[in-house]
Amino acid sequence: MFTGLIREMAEAVSFNNNTLRLRAKYKAQIGDSIAVNGACLTVVKVYDDGFSVELSPESQKILAIQNYRGKVHIEPAMSMGDKFEGHIVQGHIDTVGSIQKIIASDNSYDFYVKIDERFISFVVPKGSITIDGVSLTVNEVFKDSFRLTVIPHTMKNTLFATYKTGSTVNIETDMFARYVAHIIKHQQKAVSWAEVDKISALY
Repeated sequence: MFTGLIREMAEAVSFNNNTLRLRAKYKAQIGDSIAVNGACLTVVKVYDDGFSVELSPESQKILAIQNYRGKVHIEPAMSMGDKFEGHIVQGHIDTVGSIQKIIASDNSYDFYVKIDERFISFVVPKGSITIDGVSLTVNEVFKDSFRLTVIPHTMKNTLFATYKTGSTVNIETDMFARYVAHIIKHQQKAVSWAEVDKISALY
């Protein structure tokens, strides 16, 4: 489990034979789960200046794999007792989104992100979403896109400053929204508020 708060901007040194080598300050252990651009990956080798993770063929089909070079976001998995600050993030990427437009305002930036319509029902206004591992709040939802507002601190300390129109990003939708949608799809009768409360109690 992750929180969607980026702990470090690591550097992708190489990507060969399904193995991604990263240069990072974080001292990983073999077997650790680390979210790299939002995708939960397993550490398979450690070095003095970083570590390597392995990407399965399935992961490579889903992820915005071209972004696994240069700077990348990393977040180690939460430990028992860690402070919870973002939202519940599993590190399971649902789809790849595309930045449609970026509009600067006085003290923030609005990002419009397009995704496959199949996933838009999991994007909730004022709900949470993860973009390349960054926990953010959805402001508006449209037919096949949504709008996020990014503050200067996030722009300065994440890859958002490098995104342009047409940039692709990894998207993990809200876990609660996915669970509710799954239950509704597979139940014949309507879901009661009591049942929704039971699900939210787990969230």
